[in-house]
Amino acid sequence: MHRLHHQFLEAFFLVFLLFSSIASAAIVEHLLHVKNVVVKPLCKEQLIPSVNGSLPGPTINVREGDTLVVHVINNSTYNITIHWHGVFQLKSSWMDGANMITQCPIQPNNDFTYRFDVTGQEGTLLWHAHVVNLRATLHGALIIRPRSNLPYPFPKPYKEVPLIFEQWWDIDVGLLNLRPAPVSDAMLINGIAGDSYPCSKNRMFNLNVVQRKTYLLRIINAALNTHLFFKIANHNVTVVAVDAVYTTPYFTDVMILTPGQTVDALLTADQPIGMYYMAIIPYISANGQPTPEIKPTRGLIVYEGATSSTPTKPLMPASDDISTAHRFSSNITSLVSGPHWTPVPRHVDEKMFITMGLGLDPCPLNTKCIGELGQRYAGSLNNHTFVLPASISLQEAYFYNITGVYTNDFPDQPPIKFDYVNFQQLTSYDYKMMFPERKTSVKVIRFNSTVEIVLQNTGIITTESHPMHLHGFNFYVLGYGFGNYDHVRDARKLNLFNPQMHNTVGVPPAGWVVIRFIADNPGVWMFHCHMDAHLPYGIIMAFIVQNGPTPETSLPSPPSNLPQCTRDPTIYDSRTTDVDLSY
Repeated sequence: MHRLHHQFLEAFFLVFLLFSSIASAAIVEHLLHVKNVVVKPLCKEQLIPSVNGSLPGPTINVREGDTLVVHVINNSTYNITIHWHGVFQLKSSWMDGANMITQCPIQPNNDFTYRFDVTGQEGTLLWHAHVVNLRATLHGALIIRPRSNLPYPFPKPYKEVPLIFEQWWDIDVGLLNLRPAPVSDAMLINGIAGDSYPCSKNRMFNLNVVQRKTYLLRIINAALNTHLFFKIANHNVTVVAVDAVYTTPYFTDVMILTPGQTVDALLTADQPIGMYYMAIIPYISANGQPTPEIKPTRGLIVYEGATSSTPTKPLMPASDDISTAHRFSSNITSLVSGPHWTPVPRHVDEKMFITMGLGLDPCPLNTKCIGELGQRYAGSLNNHTFVLPASISLQEAYFYNITGVYTNDFPDQPPIKFDYVNFQQLTSYDYKMMFPERKTSVKVIRFNSTVEIVLQNTGIITTESHPMHLHGFNFYVLGYGFGNYDHVRDARKLNLFNPQMHNTVGVPPAGWVVIRFIADNPGVWMFHCHMDAHLPYGIIMAFIVQNGPTPETSLPSPPSNLPQCTRDPTIYDSRTTDVDLSY
């Protein structure tokens, strides 16, 4: 029955697509068919879940103001959801695709249709699975162009080119949590490992260019756990957008992207005719941790008419070059008065100070645990480890007022103050900060409140950059810094004129970030580290934005076909694994 239903849905979609493109350009429909396929990026054939049989998955193109309708058929062996990373989901929070937050997963041999409007944003985003580790192979570009007849706020490029950076393991992605240290076997550019790896020497992503033409690179870091430096030999680029928000044009020869971040950059082919490597390498910020062998993953810029067979190589930053990463991130600013720009709200209704990083969880009896002091690792946000619901999504529990699923007591401050970045000086009284409390706690916010959060990285286990991603909103990044945030000294340094807006921001190792957003989108919104290895640890919390005064500003009823839960063994649970998943 399921197979007949899926075949009918596929046939209906193909017919509808022919007519919908004629009848209404404002409705864009796609079919994402998830199934297991065999691929071979390196030397070993590997069975992976894929979308429409490709890695990466298909690019979805829309214009600002369009309605996007995506039919997802799950013929894989995994429970899945699809998250539309960075899309606001105004009045459509049931479509966010956050596993056990806004929906239960789509089970094997089932389907679900996502439908939502894409409004108030332009640029490059991504879609990806939101069940732990499946994002490794279930992802693709989501490109939002301006409405018809509206220009970009920069010179029109000759061509647009998606560049998707990925992380590859020669192992079943469902087994990653059982691997002692999930250091990937390769990085990929648009699904290809390039000439740094065995069995890929003659396979590389090539971008053919015409001298003096300008190309818009739509760059996506879809890697599960790794921040990435990106450079092109002998070329500079001009950054014009980050996280689908236009920027003040920023001229640079190197970029850093955290997992989940996107960058739009103009590349002008202004060098002598030849071949030039583009390359990515991991940025490893964790202090005191062993550094794996670093191999650059490379693609090629090939000028029309090039005859040289020896490409020019870029000089890459060191893998632990914190200053280069910080310089790029902290120099990006918003394009004031550009499309969809709004000034920073000056009045703040809710102020939060959130300590974040790794802590510990007691090791079960008769079990060997590899964390500090022989314990397990656990995530910590203000000394809370988030536990996802097991039998109903958080938003359904909120909407139907079901008790016992969550508590609304996520704290605005850590339980105690201490030297956050120099944890080795901790007193015995502060020892409890090493063992966060496990619970499903949320922060409730009044509709249309302005929220300011200081995200303070801690050194309880190690200091490292954490890419924090907020669903349902963009936020202003008012400032970055190192050390412990000082409310008097550092507040004076905040940028209230043209701060860049993001949906994902890297909190510097042993440092802090200050963000601000307007809670004008009712529903339940996940806020979490976008390193998938840290999701089972529980570096997660959620905001509940209450309803506004009208039906238009209230959370609508869930769709009648919203997937229902069974006990899901793939739900994030820091107690399902005893290994270190930090990298």
